Amino acid sequence: MLFRSHKIAHFLYRKDWLFLARLLSQMGRFLTGIEIHPGAKIGRRLFVDHGMGIVIGQTAVIGNDCTIYHGVTLGGTGKDTVKRHPTLGNHVMVGCGTKILGPIEIGDNVKIGADSLVLKAIEPNCTAVGAPIHKIIPQK
Repeated sequence: MLFRSHKIAHFLYRKDWLFLARLLSQMGRFLTGIEIHPGAKIGRRLFVDHGMGIVIGQTAVIGNDCTIYHGVTLGGTGKDTVKRHPTLGNHVMVGCGTKILGPIEIGDNVKIGADSLVLKAIEPNCTAVGAPIHKIIPQK
């Protein structure tokens, strides 16, 4: 239901029907506890596990086959003007409570541990943990 309403809100947002798009996204937030800005671009087969408290910002981009757990924020830092939110590649797993802030890129096949703070880009095929992330482990 949420992703269907997001697709409609995203369509309305792209057609410059901003009020209607925002109204639909806020109704979805009220019903589910997940806030997705209508401008966010979401790939196929996004899996949200226990979605309460998830926030996805306006210029965020999420690739295909990603998993996001509860309490995750894909947000901005307030310093950037055009692209303010992160870009997640394909097959990314974001642990609960993680905050990914700013216009950074998270590569394909990345796993981010719970309660991490991500302020810099992560190359593909890595596991990142910590607040702020201080250890990046290449996957085998």
